[in-house]
Amino acid sequence: MNFLRKLLFPFSLLYGGITAIRNFLYNKGILKSKKYDLPVICVGNLSTGGTGKSPMIELLVSFLEHKQKVAVLSRGYKRKTSGYREVSIVNTVEEVGDEPLQFKKKFPEITAAVCEDRRTGIEKLQSKADVILLDDAFQHRKVKASLNILLTSFDKLYVNDCMLPTGNLREPKYGAERADVIVVTKCPDDISDFTMEAIKRKLDPKPHQKIYFSKIGYASEIKNPKEKKPLSYLKNEKFLLVTGIANPRPLIDYLKKEGLNFKEKSFPDHHNFTSFEIDELKKHPVILTTEKDFMRLQALSKVTEIFYLPIRTVILNEEEVNFKSSIEVVIKDKK
Repeated sequence: MNFLRKLLFPFSLLYGGITAIRNFLYNKGILKSKKYDLPVICVGNLSTGGTGKSPMIELLVSFLEHKQKVAVLSRGYKRKTSGYREVSIVNTVEEVGDEPLQFKKKFPEITAAVCEDRRTGIEKLQSKADVILLDDAFQHRKVKASLNILLTSFDKLYVNDCMLPTGNLREPKYGAERADVIVVTKCPDDISDFTMEAIKRKLDPKPHQKIYFSKIGYASEIKNPKEKKPLSYLKNEKFLLVTGIANPRPLIDYLKKEGLNFKEKSFPDHHNFTSFEIDELKKHPVILTTEKDFMRLQALSKVTEIFYLPIRTVILNEEEVNFKSSIEVVIKDKK
């Protein structure tokens, strides 16, 4: 696979050239980015998936929803509908996508919506929100966000990557200059100050940019809509771990560290499970999955025990207060 990707390097140059021209046209104002009167906060990345955008959106919602009317706008990746649509807790993944449905079920008081065109989505939501969070919209340059939060994984920093299809970058590395905040995600628990300083030097932030480090925080309980149990419940079960996420390795490593005995079945990110795959999963009496995948698999609860393990973003070095402050300043400036 790596050899094949190297063979595709000429296509990476072509793709990089096309995206560079597009960015140049926006930077020079030839193509127009639209600003809005209310705060619009964009969460995104330079690479294709796996950087922790959903937990970051949830972190933002968790400390904004009690002070502001919050709306989350996503594309609704792999949904079977099109256009603008507000998300209800009774929607299906096919109608709105897995992550938007997860946001709405986790935070029922917010407005969640999907729309391919972020401008259209924002204009529909303006009267219903004090602040709009854009999920995975760093490359959506038709919108001029009030704040751009760029995520990059600890083990896959964008500065070490290259353009698709040889690498995983959606646009050249210098696109990171548009970010106001850069968050290095999925850091190990024991990351040292020396390592963080080395990463900062490698990322080489601009004077206007702030860098934060975060890790995945795993819940102590597993859940489904009917019940919750301590994670230790699984120590007596030979369960199947089912994942349809970009990088399941941190979750696998965590569960092994907890001393759990399990088999693992991985699928591509945002995987649409076939009827055959569902039938195969039904053969397992106990299943653990991610919260996102549970949106697609919860019907299995009728025939088997299926749980998900909630996760959250944890800002390291006691910097969460400063991180929140950088968000609140933007919101205050827009009022």
